Amino acid sequence: MRNQKQNTILFVYLVLGALLLFITNISLGSVNIPFKEVYHSLSGGQASKSTWEYIIMNYRLPKAITVILVGMGLSISGLLMQTLFRNPLAGPYVLGLSSGASLGVAFVILGAALLPPFLKEIVLSPYGIVLASTMGSSCVLLAVLLVSIRLRDTMTILIVGLMFGSLSTAIVGTLSFFSTAEQLQKFTFWSLGNLGNLSWTSIAILAVCVIIGLLMSLASIKPLNALLLGENYARSLGLNYNKARLIIIFATSILAGSITAFAGPIAFIGLAVPHIAKLVFHTSNHTVLFWSTLLFGAIIMLICDTISQVPGGDLTLPINAVTSIFGAPIVIWLLLRKQKMIG
Repeated sequence: MRNQKQNTILFVYLVLGALLLFITNISLGSVNIPFKEVYHSLSGGQASKSTWEYIIMNYRLPKAITVILVGMGLSISGLLMQTLFRNPLAGPYVLGLSSGASLGVAFVILGAALLPPFLKEIVLSPYGIVLASTMGSSCVLLAVLLVSIRLRDTMTILIVGLMFGSLSTAIVGTLSFFSTAEQLQKFTFWSLGNLGNLSWTSIAILAVCVIIGLLMSLASIKPLNALLLGENYARSLGLNYNKARLIIIFATSILAGSITAFAGPIAFIGLAVPHIAKLVFHTSNHTVLFWSTLLFGAIIMLICDTISQVPGGDLTLPINAVTSIFGAPIVIWLLLRKQKMIG
């Protein structure tokens, strides 16, 4: 366990690191923009070149904000699921929300050929795909919530969520079998994740959803700490377990569902970041873990997005590939280091 002073110093470093990475993320890309120009533009002035100002305000700033929202939201939802199910392998999509969103998008993209031309154009628009993803994840959410009300066993809810995910994946596979190469390519691009091309309106909607989910998560810190020692212990402390479980599931659904709708299914972040926060801060106290996971989520997502832009080149790598390739070795190294320290 670290003392409060050490934790405070670590938090200061994390905040400074997040700010530095935020400016770096906006600076680097196919067009490298000097640090001071980015800072000047973000602080209320204007970059010395109009093209730089346009790139910063219309492309890179919206994307950087999306990256932070996605990193924070997925990381916290992963923390909630790992604590609720007491399973280190649980992530934000363990309830089948990602599969439900994929199913909604698959119906739109892979089944659009059956629609009239005017309707096809509407449903294949960015907002049509977002709406389809939202409806898919909402249907799974509704089903999981109904199950959670009827069932007392939390592990059964986990199994039901996994079954919903498997069912959705099977339907998506069937639709893919009967689809054209062009339809499959478009669906594949969506499934790889995309943090760019969001309008300010879309970012505002995403931000509202993420903030609501984070506030619900913040309000669940005491129940989460009580759940660390099991359901029976939490009940003995006077916790309304069913109510707490419902709030945690709903918060996770808002976070993971909205992020998947706007950015696609982003791998690794929700699963790994909570482990990184626990290993760095050496604590299971959610008062500390909430804020550390929040900051680590933003930092790691900013690093991954900066790498995916391939600074100085015109190529952009799929964000899902980068999060896994970059993140998995870090988690393995941290776990090995922890085992060595214990040994």
